[in-house]
Amino acid sequence: MVFIGVGGRGASNVQSLVGVPLLRGKGANEKTSSAPIPEPSENVVAICDVNGENLDRAAAAFKGARAFRDFRKLYETIKESEIDGVVVSTTEHTHAYATMPALKMKKPVYCEKPLTRDVAEARLITKAAADAGVVTQMGTQIHGMPNYRRVVELIQSGAIGKVREAHVCVSRSWGLQSQEEAEKNKDIVFVTERPKEEQTPPPYLDWDLWLGPAPYRPYNEVYFPGPKWYRWWDFGNGTMSDLGSHWNDLPFWALKLDAPLSIEAFGPEPHPEIAPANMHAVYEYGPRGEMPACTLHWHQGSSKPDVWKNDPLISQWGSGVLFIGDQGMLLSDYSKHVLLPEAQFKDFQPPKPFIADSPGQHAEWINAIKNGTPTASPFSYAGPLSEANHLGNVAFRAGGKILWDAKAMKITNNEAANRFLSREPRKGWSL
Repeated sequence: MVFIGVGGRGASNVQSLVGVPLLRGKGANEKTSSAPIPEPSENVVAICDVNGENLDRAAAAFKGARAFRDFRKLYETIKESEIDGVVVSTTEHTHAYATMPALKMKKPVYCEKPLTRDVAEARLITKAAADAGVVTQMGTQIHGMPNYRRVVELIQSGAIGKVREAHVCVSRSWGLQSQEEAEKNKDIVFVTERPKEEQTPPPYLDWDLWLGPAPYRPYNEVYFPGPKWYRWWDFGNGTMSDLGSHWNDLPFWALKLDAPLSIEAFGPEPHPEIAPANMHAVYEYGPRGEMPACTLHWHQGSSKPDVWKNDPLISQWGSGVLFIGDQGMLLSDYSKHVLLPEAQFKDFQPPKPFIADSPGQHAEWINAIKNGTPTASPFSYAGPLSEANHLGNVAFRAGGKILWDAKAMKITNNEAANRFLSREPRKGWSL
């Protein structure tokens, strides 16, 4: 196995996939810090991170692994025959660039969410995965938990009838925050414009490699470490593309959604550098088999639909997904769900489960490589989901409703908005 990114989510993925905790010493609990390093359950042949502190911790745990700061050098150096799987846990603006070489080598990939930074990257990665024909998985761990599976079964078996409207409400508001909001979130430095001050990067950080394909800018503490970078268009896409991978996943799966026909977004005036903290996006989908055309609403931060604000039970849920059918409603979050109105469904008997439970996304991916079993969120599913999430931000930045031609990968009613679908990478970086 190869791990690209071994801090934060990367460290968590290392522990879940090979059983070795990397957060030892400073920042780790005493029990973990003093315990002996366990033997990994799989052979780790290479590790990579632009953060030298992360890399040193991983190198101490995996004595036989080759260590790299630049994943391009890793791919140039490690023989294809040595690799059975690649795990990508970098910042999202480099996900596609760390993933594509593995797919071209026809190697299985586990990539953290969101799969890519933009629509064009998602389309390229989806196609490359299909051409490679290898095991892939996007890291949306909630997808592997039982609750989502039971909700999908209820919706697809008609428990609340035909669903023509759904609302996703997410309380997180990573983006262009007010000073008051930023002060509540201690991980965020209040800023409204790109800083002009050039600061010295931490000695352990290779800032040029961290930037990767993004346009160059001097280091400043407002970008690093995470989650500060999430809100900048050059590196992330705010709350939508990040948590959309988790929350929009449920209606995308349950309602068998594909490419939206149109997207419209509402919120503050679009900022050229920073994603919004609060916004509302509306997706229109056509019929899918026996499922009728439907509208999916994305609400983040302070945005909430009237049905959410006016129902005392629903308003108690900080985040969730509300399906509105012609015979009732279903409200779900990550771990629980309820059919509404509750009195109407007090004697309801759920359908016999028809979606097998998962051993967990990490085990699922390993099992798929070894045994040929399926994964729940392969890139064939995660790619279109990522595209749809990115399109919510594209509509917001476009400042009006966009009509989407998925086959041509083109916005048909606003030519200027197509510039938000992709970007030219910095010299030295390519897909």
